[in-house]
Amino acid sequence: VLSGHEGWVRTVAVDPTNEWFASSGNDRLIKIWDLASGTLKLSLTGHVSTVRGLAISDRHPYLFSCSEDCEVKCWDLEQNMVIRNYHGHLSGVYCISLHPTLNILATGGRDSAVRVWDMRTKMGIFTFGGHTNAVCDIASQASEPQFISGSMDRMVRLWDLAAGKCSVTLTNHKKSVRALAVHPNEYTFVSCSSDNNKVWKCPRGAFERNISGHGGTIVNTCAIKEDRDGSSILAAGTDNGYMHFWDWSSGHKYQTMQAIPQPGSLSAENGIFDMKFDQSQSRLITAECDKTVKIYREDPNATPETHPLDWKAPKMSAAHRY
Repeated sequence: VLSGHEGWVRTVAVDPTNEWFASSGNDRLIKIWDLASGTLKLSLTGHVSTVRGLAISDRHPYLFSCSEDCEVKCWDLEQNMVIRNYHGHLSGVYCISLHPTLNILATGGRDSAVRVWDMRTKMGIFTFGGHTNAVCDIASQASEPQFISGSMDRMVRLWDLAAGKCSVTLTNHKKSVRALAVHPNEYTFVSCSSDNNKVWKCPRGAFERNISGHGGTIVNTCAIKEDRDGSSILAAGTDNGYMHFWDWSSGHKYQTMQAIPQPGSLSAENGIFDMKFDQSQSRLITAECDKTVKIYREDPNATPETHPLDWKAPKMSAAHRY
């Protein structure tokens, strides 16, 4: 448990070299922590309102941050200062995502537009309209669709960068979509909402299956972890402080943990705003409402005997197909 923030911690991001990670939130400071020891290395000031998203580039020494003051900033980590501002959002910016191969970034916010920026020239390449409420999360990947956005208007939209418009709109969710995650090697993605987590096939967004069991709570964040044996895990953090872990292929929820709020905070201050796996996928870093960053590790001595699976295959019915 790392406590150093003076407000809610809204976002975390892990460095590609796995040596440090950044966290930020309502106290407007971007804090850089050492991943191994958990010591604070640096605090960056410059935003005037809550920082809602961080992204670290794997090809440049850059850190990107977006905030509720409509600003998107690019920090040079060699001189620890802002070198670029991306202007154009009309209201708070809620999410940010870097393209894995091109030098572009996408941001989404309360003005319900997804804006795609050229990293170097600070120009807006595209402004994707279409959502009718705030954009909560953006996922990106190198193959089509290159940007996926989930919004408070209960839609997931897949964006075609070449044509510069929305290629698919998925309207299956009944509640707002606050978390998206792209599977690392399966060409699928998941969208998390408080009604269901839905898994989609990639190029056209064909619905595949539901992963449910979080009981109607608001899912703020999700992450997918790839295991060595080919199976993967979907982890989700909810607004009431629970973390749920599902087996990806079967949709069986095998573990639920409740985060313990740090001493001195209210029991209501128990929410998880963001979670990321580090590059070795053995640590899970969460940004929480009790002003802390918590790091979880895998249980090294968990065996099938100590944690038995009580999984029964779900019945297929016509109602569960969508």
